[in-house]
Amino acid sequence: MGYSGGPMTEAMYYILLALLEPSHGYRLMQAVGEVSGGRVKMGPGTLYGALARLEEDGLICRVGERDTRRKTYALTESGRAALETEITRLQAMLADFERMKGGVQDAE
Repeated sequence: MGYSGGPMTEAMYYILLALLEPSHGYRLMQAVGEVSGGRVKMGPGTLYGALARLEEDGLICRVGERDTRRKTYALTESGRAALETEITRLQAMLADFERMKGGVQDAE
């Protein structure tokens, strides 16, 4: 299938951001909370569903021993590129807001 680009869900974004350091599922749930400043709390169902999709899309891969219960995930080059693209998109949206906010103040 593969990642088609476009805006990411908040869950996808924070999982990829947290996976700048390879991690396993339980630790990844904690890391998402940490990198989001506590705003995003991800349950196991959401996390493992998103991990399966991200792996299917080639944005993450499993690393290390495959026989252990604890599966460790890492970003692929495609995942890193998708994360960078999303960050650029979010920065552009923020710049648009700042530009429009200045225009609205000028009109008042």
